[in-house]
Amino acid sequence: MTDEHRWRAAEITVSDSRRGIDADDRSGDVIVARFALLPSDIVARESVPDDIESIRAAVRRCAEHADVLILTGGTGLGPRDVTPQALVSMFDYEIPGMAEVMRHAGMTSTPHAMLSRQVVGVMTKCLVMTLPGSPTAVAECLDAVWPALPHALTLISGDTRHLEQP
Repeated sequence: MTDEHRWRAAEITVSDSRRGIDADDRSGDVIVARFALLPSDIVARESVPDDIESIRAAVRRCAEHADVLILTGGTGLGPRDVTPQALVSMFDYEIPGMAEVMRHAGMTSTPHAMLSRQVVGVMTKCLVMTLPGSPTAVAECLDAVWPALPHALTLISGDTRHLEQP
């Protein structure tokens, strides 16, 4: 991929309290602002309740048109935090290292980061990442994986030219 390549990006906020057009979605805003640095074009942005079927439906809609989809919310230990349960069975495969490095980075700020149940995986050439609902945690998680993100997206797209020997 060239430096001019623009990725197709989508964001989903999972929250019972932040749904609606006028809802304050600071975590989603952090993700969308970061996408500009990728660079990327935002192809979808949604807000859904903490409900497995609602999450799955939104992910199907967004992943169909995106190279990278980031969800915020629903990764905690509460009974309504069901984002991981909604997604794991939808993945073609998981990328546990990305989730591990995000939790590790969060541990520098709070021991509660170890309680996050973030998952990362691929669905039909779309990288799907789940992040906590806190804007601070979202920024820390993205900082942790950002250096590897373009390379991951290139590999997932099937572009392996950099692996070929001259």
